[in-house]
Amino acid sequence: MESPQGQAVSSPQGQVVSAADSRVLLRSRLGALTLLLLCAVQFLDIVDASIVNVALPSIQRSLHFSQQNLQWVASGYILTYGGFLLLGGRLGDLLGRRRMLITGLAVFAAASLTAGLANTSVLLIAARLVQGIGAALMAPAALSTLTTTFREGKDRDTALGAWGAISGVAAAAGVFLGGLLARGPGWRWVFFINPPICVLVLAGALVLLPDDRRAGSRASTFDTQGAALLTGAMLLLVYSLVRVPVVGWSSAQTILTLTGSAVLVAAFALNERRSRNPLIPFAILRVRGLVAADVTQLIAFAGFFSMFFFVTLYMQEVLYYSPLKAGAAYLPITVGFAVAGGIASQLITRIGTRPVVVAGSLIAAAGIYYLSRLPLHGSYVTDLLPGFLVMSLGAGSVFVSVAAAANAGVPGDKAGLAAGLLNASQQVGSALGLAILSVLAITRTNDLIAAGASPVVALDAGYHRALLIGSILMAAAALIALRISNTRTAAPLVLADTETAPQPVRS
Repeated sequence: MESPQGQAVSSPQGQVVSAADSRVLLRSRLGALTLLLLCAVQFLDIVDASIVNVALPSIQRSLHFSQQNLQWVASGYILTYGGFLLLGGRLGDLLGRRRMLITGLAVFAAASLTAGLANTSVLLIAARLVQGIGAALMAPAALSTLTTTFREGKDRDTALGAWGAISGVAAAAGVFLGGLLARGPGWRWVFFINPPICVLVLAGALVLLPDDRRAGSRASTFDTQGAALLTGAMLLLVYSLVRVPVVGWSSAQTILTLTGSAVLVAAFALNERRSRNPLIPFAILRVRGLVAADVTQLIAFAGFFSMFFFVTLYMQEVLYYSPLKAGAAYLPITVGFAVAGGIASQLITRIGTRPVVVAGSLIAAAGIYYLSRLPLHGSYVTDLLPGFLVMSLGAGSVFVSVAAAANAGVPGDKAGLAAGLLNASQQVGSALGLAILSVLAITRTNDLIAAGASPVVALDAGYHRALLIGSILMAAAALIALRISNTRTAAPLVLADTETAPQPVRS
């Protein structure tokens, strides 16, 4: 049977099972504190992807960054975060989720402190790379802990609703907090705020979470070769997508890095088929609806993340908002995500994940389409705010329900891997969407400037095109979501050490 925290233990007959009835109740004090702890981890991971963006000009002046190297303050974190997610998720399954969460928090805190104290550009970039590794260990460990801690059904759906809401809140809050800290105590506090939070979360993890190390897990059985191949493939893929807006799709660098990533993926697949203890058992991909849920997340984030990027540019380059004002403009989105998380978690229990994902994707697509028509002299109240609110209600519903669908029916000992796959889809989707839409926006802007249009008009038109394609991507996510499982509740028992398991109740 399982322990109160969702650990797999032996039943009286010696069979390893996962008993949902023994999991923590969300309405209990332990359940509420555990959820708060895990949401704090997610907030840290997401907010640090955006909090530095507004502070970049101050960082450039202080540490004498070149324009070319400055991008790596933001991109370095995304590179290692996305590159190590699958490895981090599987390590949690094999070596213990609490252990990986605590390790990730320690790495993240140390790297944040180093970044805040950095006196050279090289040291700051190195710290951001290490910070991303810490986040890659934390994120799948936290999500898999959530899905194995709470009962499937209303408790888990409510917990995932809070998880999805905090993700949207963090994405919007990062921009505002970055501007606030850069304008106030200085850019170094963008990093200094992390270590105290990490210490509190780490202490909470030690008190609230059980030691879930699997008996018999040994370093000698770890698929080191597979880990190296997979991590190399992910790093090359994310690096290539991050660099596309700078060097272009047809550049030798892009072609070589994408080809290298594909070769490493092929080598990894061959290694896994031959390995006695594969890093990623491919049987997890046969869990019904998991692949469709991950692809839905990838496409949805391609449209969602790009919206943030281009609307921020619109506010600063076309409407001439200050960085702080642009950040504050996103605050209503946090309300939309909070509301969407609560509504979606209730709807999932009643009608299942599929209709919520499809409807949410279409609503978000409508909100981004509204933003794609932003006029040259736009008003925040009439031109930005309605689109923000509609988009956040739809996107918040999508991310909550996709997380529920992607984790349903996954064996307990593969929950970290499932979380890593979902988070990797999010990171790759964000980088892919930005790579594609940036090229489309730049091409449109350059064509209009060549035709004699003013730079501001050309910029506005470029943003229009990118946001329009972003809305189409979000609508495409609705089509893909038709293939995900319509999960409501789970079967009472899930075999924890088999490659397949009884599936949740679906329609």
